[in-house]
Amino acid sequence: MDKLTQRFGSYDRKDGIPMKKASSDFRYNTGASRVPWAAVGENYNESDTLEIVKFLMQGEGDEYKKALKTVQESLHGLNAVANAPGKLSLGSQVEKAEKAVDKYLGTEGSLFVTNATAGFEIAFKYANLGPGDEVIVPAITFIATMAYPLSVGCKVVFCDIDPITLNMDPKDLEKKITKKTKMVVPVHIGGYPCDMDAINAIAKKHDILVLEDAAHAFGASYKGRKIGTISDFTSFSFHEVKNMTSFGEGGILTTNIEEFRPELKRARFLGLNFTRKIKDWLYDITAIPGKYGPAVAGNSSTTEIQALGLTLQLHRYDRIIQDRTEAAKYMTSRLAGNPAVIPQAMGSKDVVPSFHLYTLQIDPKKAGGDIQVLKKKLEEKGVTNIPHFGPLYRFDVLRSLGYDENAIAATCPVTEEVFYHRFTHLPIYGLSKDQLEYMADAVLASIDEMQKGK
Repeated sequence: MDKLTQRFGSYDRKDGIPMKKASSDFRYNTGASRVPWAAVGENYNESDTLEIVKFLMQGEGDEYKKALKTVQESLHGLNAVANAPGKLSLGSQVEKAEKAVDKYLGTEGSLFVTNATAGFEIAFKYANLGPGDEVIVPAITFIATMAYPLSVGCKVVFCDIDPITLNMDPKDLEKKITKKTKMVVPVHIGGYPCDMDAINAIAKKHDILVLEDAAHAFGASYKGRKIGTISDFTSFSFHEVKNMTSFGEGGILTTNIEEFRPELKRARFLGLNFTRKIKDWLYDITAIPGKYGPAVAGNSSTTEIQALGLTLQLHRYDRIIQDRTEAAKYMTSRLAGNPAVIPQAMGSKDVVPSFHLYTLQIDPKKAGGDIQVLKKKLEEKGVTNIPHFGPLYRFDVLRSLGYDENAIAATCPVTEEVFYHRFTHLPIYGLSKDQLEYMADAVLASIDEMQKGK
């Protein structure tokens, strides 16, 4: 027995109880050790937890303060017998969330990432995008859809949109494909599925990868298949404004490329490969395989708290979708009888939207004015509305990179007409029956005023 063991006792015992031997891993404090290396640098304490409760359940007044005092006392008692979590990121909660998503969507190997944009980046890297390559996106979407291609020197090509769904128009898509096109990114605006059969057929014909921007479309389905199971890649968002959230940010990436699916977790975390090791170290760093060659992975690691939030909301997601659907049905039933209103597409047995947004679209001639007039009248009546995304080619970042916005606008006539003259979006969730009724009344009254020249 050496002198340290004589003085301090055997390191494989804790409080006099023999510990089960395990291979030591300093990152997660596994194995027997007299001097451990804790995985979590600084634990959150009782006071921190109370502040989180106060943030998630905000209030004021005497009753709130009284209830909060009770919570504080309970937390104090719980703290005396509780242990801090041994891991805060990429642990069992992340794994549970991914498995729950797979069960819900019917996917395999889904990847929980920091946000939908991070999911896009992994898919774009698989496409080995670089200077001179072309990526086709719809003319109306969020900047995140095209951010990575622009950042690596790709040319972004803007596809015109369908005048009813506001989604990518497959006919215009085919016109804009060139020999340099590597990827097409259809976006399910408002949660209404794109014409994926047509888009995928075109992509297959030209050997182009398809990445579905499904930031709005978790839970939507197309011809009996959930969005997320149809194309090469699909990325969902759980940002704070989406149908379902993961404490403010988060995303899921799915893929139908079977040979790439096992690489997803390495693609999420810098290419760390624990199945290989370099000399005298724990792991190797390997490239992730792309369609045309290797790519370098980034870091889009997610936290256990984010994953827990996602799992909790997923348990009630069918009810969330149902509430949104019922609200959309009510608004359409109220507005569809007005000839100046072009009704929101409600879907069919083949197309089931997630109703993230409700599209209000008008015929300017029949309404007595365009959408800009109607938007102002609704604002005056206290009805929040906004056309969620503007034409991407109008942003300064494109001009800075040498794009000619007016030349692009000429190739997207539907985008120009619909955005500036026809549509806006209305809130569709968390509203009372009275609020929905008022919103419908306000739309009809505003159109009536426009028709009468008021």
